[in-house]
This record gives sequence, structure tokens and C-alpha cells, in this order.
Amino acid sequence: MGRNGVHLVRDWPDEPQVRAWLTAPHDDLVRETVVVVGDDDGVTGHELDAVSFAQQHGPFREYRRTVTAREGRLHERTDYRLVIPWFHWLFGPLVRRSIARRSPQSREGQPGWAPPDRLDQRQVRILGLLAAASLLTAFVNTLFTQTVSFAGDDFGVGDWGRGVAGTIVRIGILFGLPAALLADRIGRRRVVVTLAWAAPIIASLGAVAPNFPLLVATQTLGRPLGLALDLLIAVIAAEEMPRGSRAYAISVLAMANGLGAGVAVVALPLADVGQSGWRWVYVLGLVWLLVARDLARHLPETKRFEWHKSDAAATPVPPLQRRRLAVQMAVAFFGNMLLSPASFFQNTFLKDERGFSAGMVSLFTIVTATPAVIGLVIGGRVADRSGRRRLAVICAPTGALLIALSFWFSGPLMWWSAIIGAIIAATSYPPLAVYRTELFPTGNRGRAAYLILASALVGGSVSLLLTGAIVDGGTPYGPVMLALVSGPVVVALIVAFTYPETARRELEELNPEDHTLPVTRDESDE
Repeated sequence: MGRNGVHLVRDWPDEPQVRAWLTAPHDDLVRETVVVVGDDDGVTGHELDAVSFAQQHGPFREYRRTVTAREGRLHERTDYRLVIPWFHWLFGPLVRRSIARRSPQSREGQPGWAPPDRLDQRQVRILGLLAAASLLTAFVNTLFTQTVSFAGDDFGVGDWGRGVAGTIVRIGILFGLPAALLADRIGRRRVVVTLAWAAPIIASLGAVAPNFPLLVATQTLGRPLGLALDLLIAVIAAEEMPRGSRAYAISVLAMANGLGAGVAVVALPLADVGQSGWRWVYVLGLVWLLVARDLARHLPETKRFEWHKSDAAATPVPPLQRRRLAVQMAVAFFGNMLLSPASFFQNTFLKDERGFSAGMVSLFTIVTATPAVIGLVIGGRVADRSGRRRLAVICAPTGALLIALSFWFSGPLMWWSAIIGAIIAATSYPPLAVYRTELFPTGNRGRAAYLILASALVGGSVSLLLTGAIVDGGTPYGPVMLALVSGPVVVALIVAFTYPETARRELEELNPEDHTLPVTRDESDE
């Protein structure tokens, strides 16, 4: 079967229960259909010669399962080829194990690690490409945050100056507005591909910055391009994923985002090479041009935008619902009040107040952030199956409190508070993030996502300035971070009293003013 082809062979006892199960079409990761039967009684099966099944709906590029009777045994062979861009190393073994563990006692339906809805080949390919793009955006968006402490030391810039720089870089989101508007006019794909080339190239120019202001200038342009790419990735995911798996897709993209940020963290010990060793981390950003090339070759335009474009000539784009937008922007503003300074100043806190080296800073970040994957997985599945609101209301303030306490504690309590806080905060991310694209129509989904992101950056910028000024005045980080927990508490209240429940509802149902043509669903989604 060529690249990524898998062949699984199993022998079974020729017993009535086993025969009946083997000769019936399966309905799990793939829904099978009979394509070849060896004799008239093959499916109900007493004189089976051979029966073969192909994919009716599922993620495989090629799929064939054949059952034959041989010397009193039933011989089953499953051949398939699964193409998942960039992440086959992760999901390929999970798919193989799920198929290899099929048995008459196993239940039908999706395995626990898979999305609630069965994905088709197109959706799997798109999700893989979007996850790869999330690696790129995370690296670009994390680059300045991870290196500013070391670059500041190199250029002689203090906490206040670093906080101002972080604010300036965030204000640069204005450069992302044209991308969001263009994505609603000319399509998601063209803008995404352009951003995927531009963001890492411009961000990597920080490696040759002769002074701190020019370093800030490169990131003031490069980072917003990465952020614009990130929000369009979420838009494409919302428009292409099945209605019951949008939060799952967000959790997968967030895990990829964490992995991309982790590359920047793992590269951080390069800062210990010398006074200007931090520059090598910026050079590393050029590797993400491989992702840009893959997106240019294989990412399609979303079906919803194509349908919207064909319908837009006859029907004008509906205006944004101002109340929905205002509520979403408020949540983004207050939600970022703690997370932004906590991530921005964490390295400085560890280096200055805890005496960590660059290597120890990198180790702390990896050890405390990696378990957040657990929260993303739980958050994605619970949000799709049981709803978004309750999960967000409970987890957002709880995770924030624990993260803030990690700046108060020292020793093992600092590590454990950061780990558990990251897990719980990550659990709230899929339900909160998926709302940003669900509650707006296709014609202005990109613009709405941009305005919400801009509000988040404004909230983060305000708290960055306040935190930098207060800490420079002699106050430790701990009390400041605890005060900022009020932001996520406000988020929980807004979500509890104003957000609708959107789980397992089509985008057109949530946005009846949208004129996008109906989406064809898989029968199993009914």
C-alpha cells in the first residue's frame, strides 16, 4: 500500500459468535461496507469462502479488510493507509492499536483518544496541516517571551523596559487586521499560506537585531503575523470539523501549540552559550518554513467559505451581533489578565527570585507545562460530549489561582502548584476557545476572531504594564499574580450568565443569519 501502509493479520477460531462478528461490517474508526462475498451465504455465514470490506466513511486513504475460512480457522487481514501530515508518528500507533484490539467483546464507536465524530480523509488531512501550522505559530508567538529576559540582560534593559516591550509587541496586533479582513473576502487558504511564510522569516530577523528597540520592532511585526495565522487556523478548524468535534479539534491544535512553544523552551539553553546566545533561538525559527511549504501544497479552501463566496453575490454578509462580540471580547480581556504576565514574567521570576539558570528555567517550563496536555484532552472531550459552559466556569478561575500561587510558593509547592494549575487551566481552554468561532457567521468569522484576539492582547498588555511597574517598585511577583486572579473570576461569571450552550450544534443553527449552504453530515452524526 505504499507509504504509511499497514498490514494486520489475525487468526480466529471458527465459532458462530466470532464468525458472525467477523463477517459483519464494523462501525468504529471506519464504517465498512461489503465489497466482495465468496458465496451467497457469506455474510450470515455458515459456508464462508471469503468476504471483504472497504471503507464507506472514515479517515483512511486506502482500506480493505478480508476474512477467509482456512483449515477450520478464520483468517482476517486488514490493510490500510492513513495519511496524517506531520503527526502520523503520534496517531498512527493509536489507530493501529485500536484496529488490532478489535474483538467480539469490544464496543463499536470511536475509541477514547479519537474525536467524538468519525472524521473523513479530508478532515484528517486538514487537521494535521492545521496542527503543523500551530507548531509554527506557537514558536513565533513564544519566541520573544522566552528570550526577552536574556536579551534584556544583553542590552541592559530592566523589568519595566521589558514590560513596555512586551506591551508594544502585543499592540502590534494591529498589523494582523488586514489578514483577518482579507480572509473573509478572498478566502482562508491564501491568507494562511502567506502568513505561514512571512511570520517565521520576519520573527527570525531578531537574530541580527543590533539593539533592543530593533529586536522589539522585528517581533512587533512578526508576532502579530503569527497571531493572525493562529486565529485563522481556529476559523478553518471550526468550518471544517464535524459539529460534535470542534472542541476536540481545538484541543488537538492547542497540544500542537504547546509542542511548538516547547521547541522554543527546549532551545532556550542556547542562551547560556554566551552573552548573545539567545540569538540562536531566533535562527531556529527558519525551520518552520517547511510547514509553510506543506500548507502551500496541500491545504484546501474551506467548504463553508466556498459556499459563502458563491452565495455572497446574491445575499449580503450579515452584520456582527454586537452583544455577542462584546461579551466575547470581555472574556478575552479578563481571561488574559493573569495568563499574559504569568507567562511573560515567569522566566524573569525564576531567574531573579529563584536563582534558576537558563537550563533550569527550561526544565521548569517543560516539567510544569507538559502535563497540560492532560487538561486539553479532557477539556476537548468533555466540552464536545457534555457541554462547554460548566467546564469553563469551574476550571478557568481554579487553574488561574493555582498558577498564581506558583509565584508565591517556593520549592516543591511551586512546582506542583504550577503543574496542577496548568492542567486545570488547560481544561478550560477548549470550551472557551471554541466559542470564539462558533458564534459568528462565515462572512465575518475572521474579523470577529481578530477583534476578540485584539481584546485579549489589550487585557494582557494592561496587566503586563502594571505587573512590570509594581515589581520594579520592589513588590514580589506572588502578591501581584494573586491580585490578577480577579480576571479569570470575572470570566467565569460572564460565561455562567451570558454564554449559550453550543455543543453538537451546527454553525448555521447557531448563526441563523448566515447564508452558508447546508453541510452534508455523516449518517453516524445524526
